[in-house]
Amino acid sequence: MTTREVRIDRGRPLSGQPETGHNRWHPDIPPILECGPGDEVILETRDALDGQLDPQATLAQVGQVDLGVVHPLTGPVFVAGAEPGDLLEVEILEVAPEPFGFTCQIPGFGFLADVFTEPYLVRWRIENGFATSADLPGVRVPGAPFMGTIGLTPGHELLRRTRDREQAALDAGGAVLPPDPAGAVPATEPIAGEALRTIPPREQGGNVDIKHLVAGVKLFLPVDTPGALFSAGDAHFAQGDAEACGTAIEMAATLAVRFAVHSGAAAARGVRGPRFSREGSPSPAPTAEPARYIATTGIPLTETGENRAGDLSLAARNALLAMIDELQERGFSRQQAYALCSVAVDLKVSQVVDVPNVLVSAFLPLDIFE
Repeated sequence: MTTREVRIDRGRPLSGQPETGHNRWHPDIPPILECGPGDEVILETRDALDGQLDPQATLAQVGQVDLGVVHPLTGPVFVAGAEPGDLLEVEILEVAPEPFGFTCQIPGFGFLADVFTEPYLVRWRIENGFATSADLPGVRVPGAPFMGTIGLTPGHELLRRTRDREQAALDAGGAVLPPDPAGAVPATEPIAGEALRTIPPREQGGNVDIKHLVAGVKLFLPVDTPGALFSAGDAHFAQGDAEACGTAIEMAATLAVRFAVHSGAAAARGVRGPRFSREGSPSPAPTAEPARYIATTGIPLTETGENRAGDLSLAARNALLAMIDELQERGFSRQQAYALCSVAVDLKVSQVVDVPNVLVSAFLPLDIFE
């Protein structure tokens, strides 16, 4: 087995070290590393905001962050032998955190952006497997490090189809960030102007924010370009399912992975999106239902009493707002409660069959309170 490494200077933004990565998806971005199946690959990564917020960051800085540089990814990595139609197996060996993390609420961003309109910031100290913060006193969040953004590059045809469908969604009034060269790495055209933003997950993965992708898990991704072109970044120390305020405990990290190529498997099995599994020993990371918790629920009712049958987003919103109320009863401000929901509260679909009211539950683990 051979070990391949990409080391970065975290004191410089990605734009100052473009040979280490990219922040857009495009098949013409050249790989920075080549490996073979079975090789261990170690990638140092930057945080989601590319170092814009440090331990001395202020609320004013949160309100002025440049979202054009999201997400700086380390890669692409060319995996020898991987071809379109194959299934790439990514075995996650380790996600090693850096000692500083942050959770921020950026105006105009997040699941409850219409409710929380002011900037907010939690600065976390990460050590000995836990995150603590003077901004959220009495809270000790156990670590379950994973990569928020992890995936492969789409090929030219899928890139075109994706741009078309997302433009159609934007034209219909949907929330979409179309291609934008401002802040793009690489900055060269035509890549900068036509590459996909990294904000949403897509067929080859990307910003999936799946908290279960911890060490010991295998991620399976359909290959759409020769060499697969794997990249990762946007590491999270801990996150609640839903990442409600738009950020988890964001951090820089070092990722170790190992690849295997399953020839033709994606095409033969009709795999069109990410799958993942854990088949060894139980995960030591707190990704399952907590032993002690309190939960709130939501059904699809508007504040005016309108019943929107089957609306899971509205049910999730109501469960989350109820949990924020619960946390206020425990002495937290509304912004503290929203941040805490984003890093520790799991939104779960409890049922989708009892028409007209689907139901979502929000689980708060009680062991995080010191």
